[in-house]
Amino acid sequence: MFERHHGNERVILACIDTGETGYRDSVDELRLLAQSAGLEIVDLIEGRRARPDPALFAGSGKVEEITALVRAHNAGIVIFNHALSPAQERNLEMALQCRVIDRTTLILDIFASRAKSAEGILQVELAQLAHISTRLIRGWSHLERQKGGIGLRGPGETQLETDRRLIGKRVKLLKDRLHKLQRQRTVQRRARTRKQIMSISLVGYTNAGKSTLFNHLTHAQSFVADQLFATLDTTTRQLFLPEAGEIVLSDTVGFITRLPHTLVDSFHATLEETIQADLLLHVVDAAGPMRDKHISEVNRVLKEIGAAEIPQILIMNKIDLCSIHPGIERDEYGKISSIRLSARTGAGVPALRAALGISRLAYRQPVAAVARPTIINNEYHPELD
Repeated sequence: MFERHHGNERVILACIDTGETGYRDSVDELRLLAQSAGLEIVDLIEGRRARPDPALFAGSGKVEEITALVRAHNAGIVIFNHALSPAQERNLEMALQCRVIDRTTLILDIFASRAKSAEGILQVELAQLAHISTRLIRGWSHLERQKGGIGLRGPGETQLETDRRLIGKRVKLLKDRLHKLQRQRTVQRRARTRKQIMSISLVGYTNAGKSTLFNHLTHAQSFVADQLFATLDTTTRQLFLPEAGEIVLSDTVGFITRLPHTLVDSFHATLEETIQADLLLHVVDAAGPMRDKHISEVNRVLKEIGAAEIPQILIMNKIDLCSIHPGIERDEYGKISSIRLSARTGAGVPALRAALGISRLAYRQPVAAVARPTIINNEYHPELD
C-alpha cells in the first residue's frame, strides 16, 4: 500500500526558503536523509518565496527549472524539504512527470526500512497509514468511479470509500496489537518498580552516538552506523553497577527537526520508555556545529511527549573529534549536569558509570543518605562530590 524506494534511485532535492529559522540546517539534514535512504542525489535546487504557493508550493517558474533538471539528469524522484499537501503533490507530479515526495514521506520510508521488532514494524505501518490516508486519490484512476457493470454491481460504495474503510479497519487492528504490547511493557515496568530497579533512557538527536554508548555500557550488539535513524526499535538491557547494583538502560529512537507528528503519535508505545524513565541521558554530538540547536530540539520533543520534567544528564559525546577533555560539570546546586566523553574510545565512560551509580543510590535511598563522600571500590572520588 505504501510505496517503498529502492537504493540507487536518482533524485533531485528541492528546498524553498520561506524565511523559517534553521533553513540551512534543514537542507543539510535532507541530504543526510536521502543518503541514509540509499538514494543517489544528482542535484539540489533552492529558491526563496515569502510564502508557499498553494498549488505547487514552489511557484511555476521554479517548477519549470526543476522540470529541466529532471530531464537533464533523468531523475526519477524529486524530494521537497517540506510537508506538501496532497493537492500540491498531485500538481507537482503532473508538472514534473516524475514521482514527488516530501520530507515526511522520506522519513517514513527510512523508518520502514529500519524497523526490525514486531512493535517497530507495527508502529511504522500505523504512521504510514495515517500519512497515506490523506493521499488515497494519488495513483488511482478508478477512485471516483462508481462500482457497476456485470459482476461489479454493489451497494453504491465508491472505491475511495472502500479504501478508507479498509484502512480504518487496519488502523484499528494495529492499535489493538500495540495496546497489547503496551500492557506487556507496563507489567514489566511494575515488576522493575517493585524490585526498585532504576530505569534510564538514552535520548538525543539522531546520529548523536546513543547506540555506541549503549553498546559500550551494556556490551550489547545494537546496530551502529554513521547515518540518520540507525536505531528505531527500543532496546533494553539490565546493567550491573558494582557501586549500586542493577539498573535498566534503554536505547531509543533519535529525534530530528520537524519530526512528523504521525511518527510521534504512532511511536507513543516506544517513547513511553522515555516518559516512564527515572533518569534521561541526553546524548549530544559535541563535535557537531549545531549541537545547541539539537539540544533545544530534543528538549522540545521531550516536552511534547510529556518527559520534560524527568531529570537528565547531558552527555557530550564524540569529544575525540573536537579535542575536548573528558570530565564532569556540575550545576549551581552541586548536581552533575553534564559529562564529557567519547563512546567510541571509552574516554570519560568510567566517570559516567560512577555518576549512574550515584543516581542509582539516590533512587534507592533518601537524599540525605548519599550526602557523604563518594566511595567507589573503597576509593574516594572527589571529582564526583
